Amino acid sequence: MKEQFALIDYFIFGLYAVIILGVGLYMSRTKKGKDKTTEDYFLAGKTLPWWAIGASLIAANISAEQFIGMSGSGFAVGLAIASYEWMAALTLIIVGKYFLPVFIKQGLYTIPEFVEKRFNTSLKTILAIFWIALFVFVNLTSVIYLGGKALDTVLGVGDGSNIILYMIGLALFAAAYSVWGGLSAVAWTDVIQVVLLIIGGLITTYIALDNVTVQGGVFNGLTHIYDVAGDKFHMILKKDNPEFANLPGIAVLIGGMWVANLYYWGFNQYIIQRALAAKSLREAQKGIAFAAFLKIIVPLIVVIPGIIAAVMYKENIANAVSAFSVDNSINYDKAYPWLISTFVPVGFKGLVVAALSAAIVSSLASMLNSTSTIFTMDIYKAHINKGANDKKLVTIGRITVLVALVVATSIAKTMGSIPQMFQYIQEYTGIVSPGILAVFLMGLFWKKTNVKGAIVGVLASIPIALGLKFLPIDMPFIDQMFYTMLMTIVMIVGVSLNTGDGDDDPKGIPLLKETFATGRVFNISAYIILIILVVLYSVFW
Repeated sequence: MKEQFALIDYFIFGLYAVIILGVGLYMSRTKKGKDKTTEDYFLAGKTLPWWAIGASLIAANISAEQFIGMSGSGFAVGLAIASYEWMAALTLIIVGKYFLPVFIKQGLYTIPEFVEKRFNTSLKTILAIFWIALFVFVNLTSVIYLGGKALDTVLGVGDGSNIILYMIGLALFAAAYSVWGGLSAVAWTDVIQVVLLIIGGLITTYIALDNVTVQGGVFNGLTHIYDVAGDKFHMILKKDNPEFANLPGIAVLIGGMWVANLYYWGFNQYIIQRALAAKSLREAQKGIAFAAFLKIIVPLIVVIPGIIAAVMYKENIANAVSAFSVDNSINYDKAYPWLISTFVPVGFKGLVVAALSAAIVSSLASMLNSTSTIFTMDIYKAHINKGANDKKLVTIGRITVLVALVVATSIAKTMGSIPQMFQYIQEYTGIVSPGILAVFLMGLFWKKTNVKGAIVGVLASIPIALGLKFLPIDMPFIDQMFYTMLMTIVMIVGVSLNTGDGDDDPKGIPLLKETFATGRVFNISAYIILIILVVLYSVFW
């Protein structure tokens, strides 16, 4: 029986909104008579401690894409989709040890800025435009749409009639503190939001498990879903699995999944920007290790609910068949909001919806801040107004946030026909990411990489990716990403060797042993995470 929002739920949700806005606006303040500098606005004054970095990384990462999209994929695929989360934990350790020391030593504001220092301004501009387009037309748009869809299902009648209003509300809420306060407001509110979204997520999982059997009980629920849907508890899918095209077996562990993760966690502005804002390299590395531990528990709150919903659909608990069926097909992305609206009781519902909103709003704020950072520092300052002072740049950053938000919200409604939003995001990001990752890896670790090789590689990677995607070769998109990256690397090597003089490029990165030295806390954390991952994949192989 679907329980509607009660007065106590509205109160809890309202309290959440007031606290987040209050903290965001408080952290946005500046000292009397002083204006924000670009370092204040875009890098939080480089004052973030490790725990704020780790929390903000996860809050920026977990959004409607995970709660709604990954739960939907959990319904369709099962636990195998958790590879995106568990492999991300190991990826974070790699980023913390091998990528972050170089970025922080360079004193970067943006990832495209590294491209300028390693290669040239032309390539930086090409990549900056790529990223802005990707953030606005894929990331922001999908998060706004999924967020509006979730709130419409939970708070409304679920027919989509009010989805535009919810999308606009989420967009305005994210803008309310991020426009004025910049990264400082975003990061410090993220600390609150990540606590809320983990607690709210665990509550939803607990209640769903308690309702999946007649006798109730979490352990009964776990046993039941494993007995009924044991095929959904395999991390490595077999070739006869209908979802093999999305997660192609062992290739997930040794192929294209690494492209997705290394690109996202290592070279994605709205993720790495938190680490660039750290007090020090050691602090940033501890924050990344903290985020890696949090990633290990994320499937418990975003994938398991999807599997529970699949069991309920199979057994038609609480009329699940009619709830998920749309025009003789299954809408997987309804899984998480349906669980909330159907089973979470009055009182808890306000907390859980606040947690869902926290995930959405924190990601929106992060993406908006990073979009404005790239446009302001890499496009406006570099090409439009080279002499702009800090005050002017901060103003342009704020205007960019508003413009990006309006554009993304305007086109978000067009996302409604996509059955698995999480897979859609991965697939279309995967057209751009392999080429960018190839350029960065070669630029970081092969000193002979030159500008011509990098530009030819990144431009050629798009038609290569599109060719592999649309040619009738029936290749999983994760494999497409892997082969696109390999072909791009070959192209970069070939062009660099044929256009260079055989010597190292003058802008090559010195790979000194001391650059990659890490502290005791980071090293111990890395070993623990590796052991946990080996156990998880051994148990759920």
